[in-house]
Amino acid sequence: MTRAQNTVTEGAASPSPGTFAPLHHSLFAVIWMATVLGNIGTFMRDVASSWLVTEISASPASVALIQTAGTLPIFLLAIPAGVLSDILDRRRFLVLIQIGLGTVSSLLAFLALTGSVTVEGLVLLTFLGGVGAALATPAWQAITPELVPRSDLKGAVALNSLGINIARSIGPALGGFLLAALGAAAVYGLDVLSYVVVTVALLWWRREPDADDGLRERFGGALRAGLRYARASRDLHRIIWRAVLFFAFASAVWALLPIVARQEIGGGPGFYGLMLGSVGAGAISGAVVLPRLRTRLGQDRLVLLMSLVTAGATTLLALTNSEIVAIAATFVLGIAWIAMLTTLNSTMQAILPNWIRGRGLAIYLTAFNGAMAAGSLGWGFLAQEIGTDATLILSGIGLVLVALVAHRAPLPGGEGDLTPSLHWPEPAMAEPVAHDRGPVMVMVTYRVPQADRPTFLAALERLSEERWRDGAYAWGISENAADPEHVVEWFFVESWAEHLRQHKRVSKADADIQAEARRYHQGTEPPTVQHFLAVERPRRKRH
Repeated sequence: MTRAQNTVTEGAASPSPGTFAPLHHSLFAVIWMATVLGNIGTFMRDVASSWLVTEISASPASVALIQTAGTLPIFLLAIPAGVLSDILDRRRFLVLIQIGLGTVSSLLAFLALTGSVTVEGLVLLTFLGGVGAALATPAWQAITPELVPRSDLKGAVALNSLGINIARSIGPALGGFLLAALGAAAVYGLDVLSYVVVTVALLWWRREPDADDGLRERFGGALRAGLRYARASRDLHRIIWRAVLFFAFASAVWALLPIVARQEIGGGPGFYGLMLGSVGAGAISGAVVLPRLRTRLGQDRLVLLMSLVTAGATTLLALTNSEIVAIAATFVLGIAWIAMLTTLNSTMQAILPNWIRGRGLAIYLTAFNGAMAAGSLGWGFLAQEIGTDATLILSGIGLVLVALVAHRAPLPGGEGDLTPSLHWPEPAMAEPVAHDRGPVMVMVTYRVPQADRPTFLAALERLSEERWRDGAYAWGISENAADPEHVVEWFFVESWAEHLRQHKRVSKADADIQAEARRYHQGTEPPTVQHFLAVERPRRKRH
């Protein structure tokens, strides 16, 4: 398994009384239990790597490089991975990734056993592990609806979140104690076994191959569609910027926690594992109390409060030399961390329709891990110059300032109905059109009285965001020079297949915006919709 799955699944709602219902489905139960064991192995591996680098080098920058190496690939590859999760057989894809990750841990075990571990080797293999994490994360998210019926989907996603936090509570502490008792090679070896367990569970799943309706997206087109959506969605922009600002400052505590445990407090590997286990225990506790906090505070005040709590815990770790206080600070940090991850991620999921959810979450992962990677590296080098304690205090101050400024820009509510409306009629065609033919120009002709023109144009501007999100690469409004009440909305789509996909993407919330624009149209007939296909011109002969 890969810990990067954490950043997606933790966006689920906290466990409810129906959460355990999905375990009645044997397929989900087997894969869920295997992934919990896999994540325990991954957390154990990360503890071993983080501790080994402190034995090789006392440099905070070297320690921070491990954090950066694990998160940077997700920043670089999350979006392509989101596309791959939609166009490949997910089960086979995940099996190949587990084999690759098992190979990485086998190499780590060999280096540890032979005493050949170097900072460069740890960074390289951690980076390769991060590549596997980046590729696997969207696919793990996407297979959940295939393992349970729709009625149990919410409980299944919540169970995934609970499983991650169980692994976080057990894995670091267990890894720290085993590291002290048996050595790094044994910890890496157990991680290899965890990949074997996950691989066997995936092979046991007899997944039906995906049906091909002729409209399945190819990699390039799917990537462009995802990037177009991200560029056009203002709600997505607001969530991304809030996440980037928070995680860039909060990354300091994760990058420097091994230094705090070893050098500032003077603990051993068992204590470091206990600190990480305390974070996991705090996250489980936070998941339990989070619904009540959200009900009482609302999501924006909750985010503000948890940002301030994170700042306080970070500062406390800088000021204390007590193991007990450090454990308490990491427990509180776990509560705040799960609250921030859950709120930001669930808000992201609430604004994303199903057709783009994997790619939208991949973009969120890119921003999340980019902020973590850049922040970890920057805080590591700063700590090398001014010291760990001073760096953590600066991080805490930054978190407070960012939280107060960001609170003025509320998160989107995500209350729109994003289920497909399917209200667009099939386009009229004189003869069948090849799916790859394009570009396609769509024209919608309205007749609007001059008195209604300002409010009509404002409605079309709101509608334009939907056009851009769902596949248009150009959009505009034109009027008839001889008859200004004759207004044409036009947009371009790259191919006929992409326009047919557009028909399936329009949500009920988007349909409401379209209905608002059509209210201003005069006449007994609805606005005229026309489709124009690019004509291939004959090539001129050169003499």
